[in-house]
Amino acid sequence: MSCDRTFYVTTPIYYVNDVPHIGHAYTTIAADTLALHHRMAGEKVLFCTGTDEHGQKIQSTAQAKGMTAQELADRTVENFRRLWEVLHITHDDFIRTTEPRHEKVVQTIFTRLMEKGDIYKGTYEGLYCVPCETYVPESQMGEGKTCPDCKRPLQPMTEESYFFRISRYQEPLLRYYEENPDAIQPRSRYNEVVSFIRSGLNDQSVSRTTLKWGIPVPGDERHVVYVWFDALINYLTVAGYPDDEERLRTFWPAVRHLVGKDIIRFHCVVWPAMLLALGLNPPRQVFAHGWWTVEGEKMSKSKGNVVDPFEMVDLYGVDAFRYFLLREVAFGNDGDFSELALVQRVNSDLANDLGNLLNRTLQMVERFQGGQVLPGGAADPLDEELLDAAEVTRKAYSDAMERMAFDEALKALWALIGRGNKYIDATMPWKLGKEGQTERLASVLSVLCTVLRQAALLVSPVMPATARTMWRQLGLAGTPEDAGFAAAEKPFPAGVTVAKGEVLFPRIDVESWKEAKAARERDRNLDPDPGEHEEEIAIDDFRKVELRVGRIVAAEAVPKADKLFKIDVDLGYERRTIVSGIREYYKAEELVGKTIIVVCNLKPVKLRGVESRGMLLAAESCRDDSLALLTLDGAMALGSRIH
Repeated sequence: MSCDRTFYVTTPIYYVNDVPHIGHAYTTIAADTLALHHRMAGEKVLFCTGTDEHGQKIQSTAQAKGMTAQELADRTVENFRRLWEVLHITHDDFIRTTEPRHEKVVQTIFTRLMEKGDIYKGTYEGLYCVPCETYVPESQMGEGKTCPDCKRPLQPMTEESYFFRISRYQEPLLRYYEENPDAIQPRSRYNEVVSFIRSGLNDQSVSRTTLKWGIPVPGDERHVVYVWFDALINYLTVAGYPDDEERLRTFWPAVRHLVGKDIIRFHCVVWPAMLLALGLNPPRQVFAHGWWTVEGEKMSKSKGNVVDPFEMVDLYGVDAFRYFLLREVAFGNDGDFSELALVQRVNSDLANDLGNLLNRTLQMVERFQGGQVLPGGAADPLDEELLDAAEVTRKAYSDAMERMAFDEALKALWALIGRGNKYIDATMPWKLGKEGQTERLASVLSVLCTVLRQAALLVSPVMPATARTMWRQLGLAGTPEDAGFAAAEKPFPAGVTVAKGEVLFPRIDVESWKEAKAARERDRNLDPDPGEHEEEIAIDDFRKVELRVGRIVAAEAVPKADKLFKIDVDLGYERRTIVSGIREYYKAEELVGKTIIVVCNLKPVKLRGVESRGMLLAAESCRDDSLALLTLDGAMALGSRIH
């Protein structure tokens, strides 16, 4: 199979000591979009993600929690699996570095490189960053002998170590990049990497004796393989190295890695040198994207501004979240996340533009043609202009996707959607229908359905659920993914019966949204550090909060929300509905019957279309991510005030 018809895309494998956040979501959504795009283009695709589970941080965290490192990894890996399910990620493989298949490949590669003389034993003495698990040369240290990446103090360390002879591959690596200038993107990262290689490469320590949680070095089990050396090899494990030669030949020449800019040197210096030592080609491309800030500030747990992708999907839906991340900023640049900007995108791009075009078209097909898309007559210049624009859009979209310029691809598509809405205004199909110009009306509506079918196809890699809804409402068989991009080149099938349903994206009332957001922020523990406190308040401030005893009489999941429960509470004098984000901590049946404390005088807010009148009180652990509702330890009349 020609490598031009295969596509292998990877995310980094994510460290299981992390809680999944917007950065993990961003890289994985981008990789998923590429995988879907190339599948729809008729290519054979391999898309891999996974988790990095060895190293000092995992060992230390597990010991602090009274668990084994494997138990900790087994528990925390589920956070990533669940997030990929919520985000509709379509990976072909999910690899864990603790899997036997991976350990076998790592030990095979270590042995081969030792036999070649590319790995040798020596002694390392230097300054080490424990959180990043890396030795830092003096030339790269931050001020005050700190880590250049995490800014924490470095620790002196001396230990016996195995070394990878990366210095041997400095010149071959430079030649590879000179011959393949697109191998590192964006271009600014290419210049950074090439400059670093030219400054000289020192042999890399690839084993540790100071910890036990890792893959044993073959033949010398006092050492475990350095976590970064182990982690990078996952891409070869998934590609079938060394046993599945056919799989490796199919996918390895076409591999593309998507990574954050903080790990570019491992992926563009250490990793390709390892591959050259193995006689394999370096990755076809490494694309290093930027970081996200939140409303102008760096994300920080202490600031309480870390973006939780689970919560964003609960509030706005998975497709709106995917669209926003890829549309808002050029892939490769740093971006600023703003919930208000997301709401504005939903209202303008998704509701006003795309949703409006679909809704208006299908309404007129149902009103004037009994729901059937009829064959049209001769094309009008306006028809030809829009259909020509659709063809130009396909090419611009495809070109942008090949360059991972997701924002440009979406801009091109939305320009076509905008032209479709203007075409309706110019042709006035409602007027044609009233005047009985049935043939002309049929042509106009057929052209609009053709454009909408193309929009569904092109939007599918970014918003797959939305595309399937559009496809179904257009009356088309199968799914956009099954049809592929080739379907856009065919005439829209006459005689199809449309099935207009609910609007794609209801508009969000901004004022109500602001109130709901303020309520969420009040409901969130912004600083879990037990040593820090909120500002002092007077007793009169506390008296403003109306706390009463209530009992949960019913609880059910809010549809299309991963974290939210709709909870009915009996306050004695009335019943109320409260929406609470505690679904990951309780089952519905566990809540019913609990006597709880309710904040009764909060302004009502709508969450996922459900009006919430009040707030439950809960304790959130400062040691882990557990949560417990505050309940009473004795009988008390419902509705009783709490002072």
